[in-house]
Parts: sequence; structure tokens; C-alpha cells
Amino acid sequence: MRAFVFTDKALSKHAGQFVWLSIDTEKAQNAAFVKKYPIRAWPSMYVIDPVSEKITLRWVGGATVAELDKLFVEASRPGKDAVASAALKRADALYADGKYRESIAPYQEAVASLPKTSPSYARAVEALLFALSASDEPAPCVTVARSALPALRATPAAAVLAGSGLDCALGLPAEAPGRAASVAEFERVSREVLADPKLHLVADDRSALYNSLFDARKDARDETGAHEVALAWVADLDATAAAAKTPEQFTALDPDRYSAYQAAGEIEKVIPMLEQSEKDFPNDYNPPARLASAYLKLKRYDQALACSDRALARVYGPRKLRLYAVRIDIYRGMGDEANAEKTAREALAFAEALPPGQRSESAIASLQKQLGVEAASGPCGH
Repeated sequence: MRAFVFTDKALSKHAGQFVWLSIDTEKAQNAAFVKKYPIRAWPSMYVIDPVSEKITLRWVGGATVAELDKLFVEASRPGKDAVASAALKRADALYADGKYRESIAPYQEAVASLPKTSPSYARAVEALLFALSASDEPAPCVTVARSALPALRATPAAAVLAGSGLDCALGLPAEAPGRAASVAEFERVSREVLADPKLHLVADDRSALYNSLFDARKDARDETGAHEVALAWVADLDATAAAAKTPEQFTALDPDRYSAYQAAGEIEKVIPMLEQSEKDFPNDYNPPARLASAYLKLKRYDQALACSDRALARVYGPRKLRLYAVRIDIYRGMGDEANAEKTAREALAFAEALPPGQRSESAIASLQKQLGVEAASGPCGH
């Protein structure tokens, strides 16, 4: 978003309406913000009322310039859809607080009442789909995606509906009636959306659709089909990378390209890509962290450890726990259990020292389990 969307001059007309703020959720000084406004998915975009300090609108995931433009207009003129504004306001408030299950009913009411041409309609549908998915409700998620798709098929929101519909169809129990038909339906729609040049989808949305299609082929035990999807996924992202105008745009694609190359069984091809990213951004921990993971998968443990050293020297915040996890696996791959245990203890001490808003009790419990440590009573462990 920062590399491809927020740089678009078309958004400058909104600059005087909002105070722009970017929050790095990994930094300790932002822990209080994250505690007050918990974030479940990245990216998340909020419009916050400066008086009440409450979130008035929330958008999860990537967005095109056109979608952001509509979001800003809606935030500037709340309540224009009077028939649905009360339900939408209730739903948005619950959704902003992370109360996804509670937000489902009012979002359903709003979606049913909103004119399909309303600028609020697509946003309400996408929020409802996210809330249903987060609440592990795949069946109604499939139904919502199917019913809303005709009205939004010609908009960038079609990518979210197709991907959410496919992911939720895959999440249905194996014995659920109509599961195979729903998966096939949303596979077809996902391929159509990817092939539609009029939609001008952002790279994140295209990559997410390929990921869902890959999962669908794996679910069908179609290894040939899964490999074909992975190769198409790689080619799509490689083309986007080749057209990148800045090093930031190139590097922004790294996580998606890593996933695509891994799916294609070509993880070794991420190495020159990540080496270039580390050269362009020598203070960023992400390229060496991904290199460490790639070398680990290739069982090139010495190189993995060297990359891990560089990443750990630059990382900050809760993300450090992921780097510790990779480092533990590197040591275990080398057969060095002593250093694996030592690293796990360092990780546990770090996790327990994180401030509220960044502290993860589940991460602490997982590390304690690895180490055979009995958790002490109370909310903060021992």
C-alpha cells in the first residue's frame, strides 16, 4: 500500500481532510496505541474521531486508489444511507473493537438494507465477510460472498468476494452438502477475476487470489494443478516486480513472492531477490530474516545462521519472536540442541518482557511448553 497506492497523486485532494498517521505496531512506543486499537490483520486502516478517539471506519486489507477514495468520502459524510446507517454504525463500532461475532448481525442488517449502489455497500460486505471468517462461520460466509458478487463483480471488491468465498468454501466440513460445488464455483470466479484487466487489482489482492487457488488445488489433491497455479502466481508477481519503479515497490513484493516461489518448489529463487532487497535497505530486518528462513528450508544451516544474526541485530518488537523460532529450527537442523534450548529461553524472557499491547500470552505458553516450564498462576505468568 505504501509503495504502490499511497504514492498516487489522486489521493492528495483528501490531504486537508485528515491527519495522516502511520503506526509501526512492532515498535515499543506504539504499544499503547495497539492496546487501545487491537489489530488482527495487516494492513488495517482506521478513521479515528479526534474528539471521542473512537474508530469510526475500519478497512482491513489492501485497497485500490478508487476504494480509498470512496472510503474517505464515506468518512467525511457519515450516515447518508439513513435506512442502514443505524445498523452500520452499530456494526462498525463492534468491528472496530474486534468484536467480530457480535458485529455479524448488524452488518447483515446493513447489507440487506443498503442500496447496492451505495459507497457503503462494498465496505459493509467486505467487513461482514471478514467477521464471519474470523468467527469461523464458513457456511454463511459462502452465502454472503455468493449473493453480493453480482452487484460487485465489476469492482475491485470482486477479488475479496471471490477469495473469501473460496477460502470459506474450503473451510466447510468435508461432508458438508454442496462443498465441492461451492469450491468449484469460487475457483471459477477467482480465475475470471484474475483474468479481468478492467479491475486494476492491487498486487496484494491478486496474490491472495492465487494463494487461495493454490490451496483449492491442494485440497483437491491435484498436485499438477497446484503446481500450475503456483507457476502462474510466480509469473504474475515477477511481472509486477519487473515493472517496479522504485526499490521500495520491488521489496514490497518480497513476502508474496516468497510464498509463491515456495508453493512452486523454487525457494532457492528467492535468494537473489532478497539479497537485492537487503542491499537496497541495509537497516531492514525483513530481507535477512526471510533469507534465514529460505536457507533453513534448503538445509544450508551456516548461511541461515549468518542471516539470522544480521536480522536479530536489526529487529525490534514482537516480530523478534518469529526470528527466534527460525533460529531454534536452524540449531535443531544442525543437531545443536543446547543452543536451540538457549535460544528458546532467550525468546521466552523477551516475550515475557514485552509491554501490554505487544505481549502475547499464547506465544509465552508455547515457549514454556517447548521448554517444559510450568506456567505460574496469574495473567502475567511467572
